[in-house]
Amino acid sequence: MFNRKDLATLQREAAHTGEGSLKRVLGPVQLIALGIGCIIGAGIFVMTGTAAAEHAGPALMISFIIGAIACGFAGLCYAELSSVIPVSGSAYTYSYATMGELVAWIVGWCLVLEYGVASATVAVGWSGYFVSFLKDFGIVINPVFTQPYGTFVTLADGSQTTALFNAPAFFSMLVVTGILMKGIKESANLNNIMVAIKLIVILVVIAVGAFYVNTDNWFPFIPEPVGNKFGWSGVLSATTVIFFAYIGFDAVSTAAQEAKNPQRDMPIGILGSLLICTVLYIAVVAVLTGVVHYSTLNVPDPIAVAVDAMEKPWLSFLVKIGAVTGLFSVMLVCTYSQIRINYVMAKDGLISPIFAKVHAKNQTPYQNTAICGLLIATVAAIMPLGVLGTLVSVGTILAFAIACVGVLYLKKTQPDLHRPFKTPFMPWVPIGGILCSLAVLLGLPIPHFGVTDPATLQNVIGCVGSTCLSVIGGASSDTMRHFIMWMGAGLAVYALYGMRHSKLFDAANCKISCSLRKAVGIALALTVGFFVYKEVTHVTAATTIEPPVVSDGTTIQAPEAAE
Repeated sequence: MFNRKDLATLQREAAHTGEGSLKRVLGPVQLIALGIGCIIGAGIFVMTGTAAAEHAGPALMISFIIGAIACGFAGLCYAELSSVIPVSGSAYTYSYATMGELVAWIVGWCLVLEYGVASATVAVGWSGYFVSFLKDFGIVINPVFTQPYGTFVTLADGSQTTALFNAPAFFSMLVVTGILMKGIKESANLNNIMVAIKLIVILVVIAVGAFYVNTDNWFPFIPEPVGNKFGWSGVLSATTVIFFAYIGFDAVSTAAQEAKNPQRDMPIGILGSLLICTVLYIAVVAVLTGVVHYSTLNVPDPIAVAVDAMEKPWLSFLVKIGAVTGLFSVMLVCTYSQIRINYVMAKDGLISPIFAKVHAKNQTPYQNTAICGLLIATVAAIMPLGVLGTLVSVGTILAFAIACVGVLYLKKTQPDLHRPFKTPFMPWVPIGGILCSLAVLLGLPIPHFGVTDPATLQNVIGCVGSTCLSVIGGASSDTMRHFIMWMGAGLAVYALYGMRHSKLFDAANCKISCSLRKAVGIALALTVGFFVYKEVTHVTAATTIEPPVVSDGTTIQAPEAAE
């Protein structure tokens, strides 16, 4: 469980070419585009409005700067590790080389959750924009096929019924899957096109909007505090809301094994995408809060609100194009990242080798891609994600902390190791990230510096953290319960399969007997199964949905399966 992968072995894997290996075709431009493709999405098209209206006002610009600095610490550590260990797998690979197999498995399992749920969530968001986009051309999709199964929807005649599945979300994920199966070069080229489109849209919005900015809307720049909103507390709180708009640079690190010159290009891709996106976020917020008052932006489409105020119909249409392409590129990059995590874990023997099989011609893990794509498409089509979306943060926070630990470990154990990129201000950058990550995750006491309000304290603790904000601290009990269930299932898989099939498994020296390992795995599986059963029955018993009444006074019964 505590075996580490030798650094020299990882570097040999990175240098391997030929049959069974991934194709090295990505340069610095493609890597930066990969990061932008994941970072510029729901954050800029949706989250900016809520964060400004509910938390920070025009000072949301400061929130984005704080978030960028926080991510910058982790980004610097990622840049060093990706240049030293240019292998796919992100924090999973880094933890395998520094903290051992068990920790690597936990990190990998979290990343599977992070990217899988993120892809499904964005697919649902993309579906909403796409349906709205088609309406502009007079094409209306029956709402029965635009919502998760069992959701009550209103038909064109005013009657209500229950939805069957979200068809746009499902088929969009199938398209993503087909693109990724075709090849990384084709996927990267398409992503470059989509990134170019959404960057053009955003730059046009900024350029046109600059002429409609009313500087009076920027004052007061930091609105007076009202309860736990606004003021400096609101600025910090807004940082927690928009923080995960930045996690796309983690996706860049999963592409290390397909970069032409990873030692040089990976740091450029990670830090370059982070810098470009920060500038764009700040510029967009400046325009939004300058064109209209921040209090009007608490809507799902804040950019559309600002564009409507400019009275530019052509720009409104352009924004929808940017949103559709922008969210699609996020789906593409998130799904790509999960597939590469699965690929590396399968190469290590921790999951089925089917996930590591590479197509002879396209040099893509095609079976892995097909399985992941179909599962994500199904989740996006039939499940209301709800609290699961919050779970994305858990894997991200853990990944950031592991990157910081990895940098310190290599500095201690191999100080003379050739580092194409070095984390500056050692050891303070990684140490600060580790301590603040642990403080948030474990709820350790932090000096309150005279701040006594619990809500304000949570915001301060979250934003001081160099790698993770107070998402876990504020996570609901449902979120944490679901995360514990997910981790229990993962440990069961590791005990029953991963440990025995690991490439580093040494049966002669293993101190855990086969029977004990199986007993632990079965016990974990049964425990998780029991809690899943209790969760389903609890939700069913506690939730009573009144069937809607249609115009003739009758009611519509939901299908038995939904009950």
